[in-house]
Amino acid sequence: MSFLDNLILGLNVAFSWDNLFYCFLGVTMGMFVGVLPGIGGLVAIALLLPMTFYLDPVAAIVMLAGVFYGSTYGGSIASILLNVPGAPNTAVTCLDGYPMTQQGRAGVALLMTTVASFFGGSVGILAMMLFSPLIASVALQFGAAEYFALMLLGLVAASSISQGSAVKGIAMVVLGIIFGVVGTDVNTGIARFTFGIPELYDGIVIVAIAMGLFGIAEVIYSVTRVKPGQLRAKDITMRSMIPTRDDVRRSWGPMIRGSTVGSFFGVLPGVGGSIAAFMGYAVEKRVSSSPERFGKGAIEGIMGPESSNNAADQTSFIPTLTLGIPGNVTMALMLGALMIHGITPGPNFVVERPDMFWGLIMSFWIGNLILVVFNIPLIGLWIRVLAVPYHMLYPAILMFVCMGVYAVNNSAFDVLMVLMFGVLGYAMRVLDFSPAPLILGFVLGPLMEENLRRALLISRGDFMVFLERPISAVLVVSTVLLVAWMVWSDFRRGAKLGSAEAK
Repeated sequence: MSFLDNLILGLNVAFSWDNLFYCFLGVTMGMFVGVLPGIGGLVAIALLLPMTFYLDPVAAIVMLAGVFYGSTYGGSIASILLNVPGAPNTAVTCLDGYPMTQQGRAGVALLMTTVASFFGGSVGILAMMLFSPLIASVALQFGAAEYFALMLLGLVAASSISQGSAVKGIAMVVLGIIFGVVGTDVNTGIARFTFGIPELYDGIVIVAIAMGLFGIAEVIYSVTRVKPGQLRAKDITMRSMIPTRDDVRRSWGPMIRGSTVGSFFGVLPGVGGSIAAFMGYAVEKRVSSSPERFGKGAIEGIMGPESSNNAADQTSFIPTLTLGIPGNVTMALMLGALMIHGITPGPNFVVERPDMFWGLIMSFWIGNLILVVFNIPLIGLWIRVLAVPYHMLYPAILMFVCMGVYAVNNSAFDVLMVLMFGVLGYAMRVLDFSPAPLILGFVLGPLMEENLRRALLISRGDFMVFLERPISAVLVVSTVLLVAWMVWSDFRRGAKLGSAEAK
């Protein structure tokens, strides 16, 4: 079948009444659970999975996919208004989205976030349509050496996310790695840093650490600082959403760069939208001529990450459907839903089930359009939900966070962990340490260790394997250039401050 024939087939499948209904249902539910702090798309998909047993396979995957990328749209609303991410991949939006709310620019932040989400999602869908075979073949070429080099690049970039001292950023990355290696060593089977606690043998749940550092910590920090009625629906009108010319001018570059970064990282199995969002933020901070604006309400600080994580959400379906390798935890649930229906994704999936593959892609367009059309008018409703006086709202936030964390593994221990990380996050907030590099170190550290060991086993201990393989060599060189850029930027900033003091 030609490309045009595939598009027509996909449109016919996506516009069937059943699939339209479940697409609308999925994105609406995804947006709702994304707004509610502590729930997130992963928990919602896990709870909805039994429902899909009784649906047509195409309708089931369309609905679950809608919940997935719809929750990313909604998650940014709570991040911007309350500094409480609806999901881990919207945590970085807090860094500049919440300061914009404090400056009275919440309406602009919400509107531009919707625009960035749609732009990033559209780029991701186009990448999936046009470059699925090519991107899948590139991802297949990633071995242990390439993954290690990629993780090294990510950890170096993570130190640029934090505010202030680079030493603090590196310290947070190291702390994140320490938390990441807690659990059973995959190579030796030896328990590390578990202190004899059985619940830690499988490691620390990322939802617990993310919700603790961002959600619980913000509640503790804000409970005596947020004034009643500070968040009101009437404060965010359609007029207040109109961006300035400067906002529009500063947004195009971050959206394009963020969509590119997200499309790339979404394809890599095991990476996902969280890392894409953090990398999108790091890129924008590094290319900016005034990086000191980041963390204080820079529009680029929300446009880059939001376009990045939405692009990653779409392209993460590529390795799942074409390789049978889940791009992230949510994709693993998608894979499970397909296998329950007797469908095994893999290299032959596109040929054997073109109706499902292209129908799903076309439903992405429909779902993203629904989210744009409904997200902006419903912002007032979401604000009314979140505009409850804070002394009444924060117990509900704590309840939703605890419910969301508990629902992942049905473990009360995870609830204790999220409370512990909440206290740690509050201490970090007081001492001016950013939690963002910690999260990235937590995610990348174990992957980096695993692939380092694997690469050295394959090469029999020869470290030149990282420079002999072309993709790995490019990533290593990029890391070296990034380090040089960071040193040069710090030197230039110090020279400017010295000349300013001399005057």
